[in-house]
Amino acid sequence: MTVLVNASTKDPSEDDEVTNKLASTKNLDDLTVVSFYKFADIPDYTTKRQSLVDVCGRLHVSGGIILAAEGINGSISGTKKAVAEVLESIQADARLANLRITRAPASYDEVGSDGAFRWNHVRVRLKKEVVPLGVPGLNPANKAGQYVKPSDWNELISDPETVVIDVRNSYETRIGSFKGALDPKTASFREFPDWVDKNLSLKGDRPCRIATFCTGGIRCEKATAFLLDRGFDEVYHLEGGILRYLEETQPAESLWQGECFVFDRRVSVEHSLVPGTYDLCYACKKPVNKQDMESTEWEAGVSCPHCFHHKSQREKDRARARQRQFDILSY
Repeated sequence: MTVLVNASTKDPSEDDEVTNKLASTKNLDDLTVVSFYKFADIPDYTTKRQSLVDVCGRLHVSGGIILAAEGINGSISGTKKAVAEVLESIQADARLANLRITRAPASYDEVGSDGAFRWNHVRVRLKKEVVPLGVPGLNPANKAGQYVKPSDWNELISDPETVVIDVRNSYETRIGSFKGALDPKTASFREFPDWVDKNLSLKGDRPCRIATFCTGGIRCEKATAFLLDRGFDEVYHLEGGILRYLEETQPAESLWQGECFVFDRRVSVEHSLVPGTYDLCYACKKPVNKQDMESTEWEAGVSCPHCFHHKSQREKDRARARQRQFDILSY
């Protein structure tokens, strides 16, 4: 089940007025992007949808939020004060207290009217899972691996007895990962269980210790619940994910290599969450670098070297027509 609700029910002119006011503000440092999640038992999750839509709309907070019986997962943007009020409203439910939160500063370009988020526009979805894995019966709220703080992460993954697994998708792992981490090369998180069953033996060379990580912590936490369910005993996951590690770890001490893909207009970030060097192919929603965009297979909005051979000519023609319309409207 997926139910989508937008908070953009006001007159469009009201959105324009809010956007213009925010664009002219002198204190752009007051804007923020916040990602959050928590696994919790909330069987009445469907009743929470409208109140979230209402509070985000009233405070001009935008982004996307997913609700499911297993918890909540979201990424929202707005002024620091407004976002704090939304988070307070969510955590008023004791089951959702102590959200796992990652904050990053934002510029108006990132959250403006043509940015990754639009003011007065929040998507609230009701789903079966807050992060789809497709394994019935898992309950990360009651059974998951142990959190490892960023300050302790280097020691854990440097131990030769630790098997380190990047549970993100292949388009994320190719631009950066931790040194020595296994890359399952999955196209989606749903493929992770099959990779585990085929590649991590429970006999003979069974790993004695597994450490998992992902962008913000939610996928690796659910991955540990699955690993425990499969009989692995000593399982860990990086608290706050890669983003928290990059925020708190000095480059000279870091075991991270490359950049970290993020699901907003920044595309990628480096240490201290400084925006990275990657752009986005809007045809396949995958990160591209300067070399990719110098390729003959690159055409803005149509294709890149990573999707050129996977798209039919018909798909490219449609994308090309869509891009022409976008260029006309943006002129």
